[in-house]
Amino acid sequence: MAKRRQAQYSGIGGQAVLEGVMMKNNTKYAVAVRKPDGDIDVQVEEYKGVCGDKKFTKLPLIRGVFAFVDSLVLGMRVTMHSASFYEDEEAKETKLDKALNKVSGGRAENILMGITTVISILLAVGIFILLPYFLSSLLSGYVRNASLLAIIEGVIRIVIFLAYVVGISMMKDAMSGLREYQNVLNILASLDNPILGILLGTVITVIVQSSSVTVSILLLMASQGLVSLPVCFYVVLGCNIGSCTPAVLASLDAKKDARRAALIHVLFNVLGMVIIGVLLAFGMRQFESFILHISGADVGRCVANADTLFKIFQTIVFLPFSSQFVALTRRLIPGEDVENKEYQLLYIGKQNIFSPSTAVVETTQEIERMGTMARQNLDLAVEAFFEGNEEKIARVYETEKQIDFLSHELTDYLVKINQLQLPVVDAKRIGGLFHVVSDIERIGDHAENIADFAVKCLEEHLDFTRKGVREIQEMHRKTMVILEKAMEMFVTLDEKNLPDILELEDDIDHMERELQQNHVKRMAKGKCSPMSGIIFTDLVTGLERVADHATNIAFAIIEPFDSRKEEKLDEEV
Repeated sequence: MAKRRQAQYSGIGGQAVLEGVMMKNNTKYAVAVRKPDGDIDVQVEEYKGVCGDKKFTKLPLIRGVFAFVDSLVLGMRVTMHSASFYEDEEAKETKLDKALNKVSGGRAENILMGITTVISILLAVGIFILLPYFLSSLLSGYVRNASLLAIIEGVIRIVIFLAYVVGISMMKDAMSGLREYQNVLNILASLDNPILGILLGTVITVIVQSSSVTVSILLLMASQGLVSLPVCFYVVLGCNIGSCTPAVLASLDAKKDARRAALIHVLFNVLGMVIIGVLLAFGMRQFESFILHISGADVGRCVANADTLFKIFQTIVFLPFSSQFVALTRRLIPGEDVENKEYQLLYIGKQNIFSPSTAVVETTQEIERMGTMARQNLDLAVEAFFEGNEEKIARVYETEKQIDFLSHELTDYLVKINQLQLPVVDAKRIGGLFHVVSDIERIGDHAENIADFAVKCLEEHLDFTRKGVREIQEMHRKTMVILEKAMEMFVTLDEKNLPDILELEDDIDHMERELQQNHVKRMAKGKCSPMSGIIFTDLVTGLERVADHATNIAFAIIEPFDSRKEEKLDEEV
């Protein structure tokens, strides 16, 4: 039986040009163009490449790069040559053309092509990045919700992306023409090294920052027979690695947990590439047959199915080792982020993103936190006053700074969300929330005043009678009760505590007047020094004002009373 004759590469290739064709063999090429008058113009030239016949241009890992550059240069040259026959007959060489040709030594066309390339890149950036941002910013005067603006910008990007996908779907016929370009076939044939295929997929995906885009182009090229399936498999592995780029870039200036998450993504794809690459090296023929079988011999579908199977395989293999991945990233990125957890808004966050449906809820949670902080600080200030504890006094001053910070931030936040289109119920609460923040901030100031009284007593060694101490402690107890009931009423929006609050407020007012009179009697009998008397009076007055602020907090949730409701409350009291 005669041996099958092995096909040999002839070295002949070519490409289509405007109204003609270019054929090339080794360093010689010929261009035949049909001119407008019907004559055929034939031009024979020699092209040895941008680097000539150097040995390093033939190295396996980099020869594809030089072949790609040479094909671009030669393709552009012959295309411009064929187009020159169909220029506008009335077009004459302008002064600018003459100046460019004189300066560049007759290479004006190349310069203009370079400028065109730069403009094309700028247009791409403008259309896909700046245009969505600009269009969404035009709506900022009508849409004040930052979250909604971000969603609109995302929708615009999706529309542009879908238009891009439609364009990609129309590239099939365009890709089929690449089979006529021998130089392109030479470039793709040079991808015979698995490492080069992985690197190519990685680099392209890093540039476009989308593995789906790279795989889509690869799918179309494979469906036209431009790239073999084994090469496609390795390029897909490289695309998976390149897809880590957005996560890595986003984590560079983020917290350590975010950097660990990005590192897990990188490790997941790199280790998956190593395992799958080794399996392909030993079982490429079997895997290729399997993919062709499940894809119905559709090469484009083979690429898509391979990409899906690779991801599923990685997930199945690495899912049992998720805790080990986390432990490894903690070793590679040790330590924890050092944050000042006290001086920040816990429920609202740092971003100026407002959601009308949750803005008032988040603000209420933050105000509740501020109220709890002020109530505890008032209790701590009274303890520091009676104990003369300097450490507790310092803690009161520090907490007061936190309360002032929360007051400032919450007021700014309320001003911003008041400009949104809030639900009707929430919009009615905004005015009351402003007053609650102000009342809580004033309670914090009274706690600071009590700490000042404690410092004064320590410096001048002041003391009080036992009866005076018991009176202040009882008034403080009632003040803490009314404050606790008022905050509970504010948080729960339940008016059941209102009668108790009104009764306590009257008791504290009466107690304040009674304690002032009792202290005047003690001073008259010489049982208390004048400075102690001043501090006692100011302290009692401060606690009575705290009770007034607590009552204001309770009334902040109630709509304006009608006369019947007010009379009913008076009867209950």
